[in-house]
Amino acid sequence: MMNFNSFKRKEKGINMLKKMNFLVATLVLTLVLSNSVIADDVVEDFQTWGNITATGTFSAINPKLKWWMEGQGRFGNDTSRFSQGIIRPGVGYALNDKTSVWFGYAWIPTSRPFAASSPFNEHRIWQQLLWSDTFSFGTITSRTRLEQRFFDFDQPGNTADGHGHRFRQFLKLTVPMPSISPNLSLAIWDEIFVNMNNVDTGAKAGFNQNRIFGGLAYRFNKFTVGEIGYLNQYFNRPSSPRPDQMQHILAVNLFLNF
Repeated sequence: MMNFNSFKRKEKGINMLKKMNFLVATLVLTLVLSNSVIADDVVEDFQTWGNITATGTFSAINPKLKWWMEGQGRFGNDTSRFSQGIIRPGVGYALNDKTSVWFGYAWIPTSRPFAASSPFNEHRIWQQLLWSDTFSFGTITSRTRLEQRFFDFDQPGNTADGHGHRFRQFLKLTVPMPSISPNLSLAIWDEIFVNMNNVDTGAKAGFNQNRIFGGLAYRFNKFTVGEIGYLNQYFNRPSSPRPDQMQHILAVNLFLNF
């Protein structure tokens, strides 16, 4: 006869499996719905993105003062060439144990297929509000970011503003999978990008792009979490000679928290 503890463990495993199935079904449904509304002439590409993000505190000065350093490499045209990089440093301040505010700079060298023809450099000033909390079902993280974007080229004859303002909203759910490993989690997130003005690069005000990710996260130790999965990115290009783009991306992330 099954004892009470064995029954509870079995019930917990079944509930976890149900949650996983629901989350996976939600991700698939979102992708299907997004595919159903994209333009007919959308250009697709397979890419590989790598990311390392490290954060920590200036404990010698003030434990609430924080630092951020991020590096990314993105390889497009079926992962055959370097297409974009990001170096993104920043500083932050912890309002409490769940919420922090940030300010920083980013340098983004860009080539095809993100660039229309010639490579260019983008420079950004960014601000963000970061919030994270843990619940019985997992951890929810929200990141609200504003960007001021500057480009090292102009297009003659374009009367739009010479720099862009963009809003980004990121929402992530991480669900532990203790029945498989105490260090393993299911990770799902979505981020929407909205241009706030027209810019000389041809980008128009309004919906700019969406990213949705599904994958696995593994905690190696108290400082390090690795993440791997599928990332779908859709570029919206209204009133542009360039077609919309959809990237199917193998995303590999490493998060360091000191």
